[in-house]
Amino acid sequence: MSDTPTIAIVDDDEAVRLATASFVRSLGYEARTYASAQDFLRDEPGVPPDCLITDVQMPGMSGVELQEHLRAEGRTLPVIVVTAFPNEALRRRVFAAGAAAFLEKPCAGDAMMVSLEQALEGRAA
Repeated sequence: MSDTPTIAIVDDDEAVRLATASFVRSLGYEARTYASAQDFLRDEPGVPPDCLITDVQMPGMSGVELQEHLRAEGRTLPVIVVTAFPNEALRRRVFAAGAAAFLEKPCAGDAMMVSLEQALEGRAA
């Protein structure tokens, strides 16, 4: 079993999804990518991810709806929400649902790195 944290990345934009996965791997984490919230929910890995990075605006289920769905199921993994359309109401909603971070696209690498480190604090054995 690996001690390396696994980060799930949910974004319908393939270029963003792949770039985020590459960045996450460059930080030394494992990355699993999903093109939609539904794909993420259908995936049943043996070990759940340590953190989720999700876009807000996606076809079908939004990233915010995904976050709320996971909380309703009792799944408490840290969630980093990313959006190209930030606003105060959305920020309040994601934090009320327990988000670890709320980042604006395009997201600076330093901001993502700090958000991941903070989200993963306390999850180490």
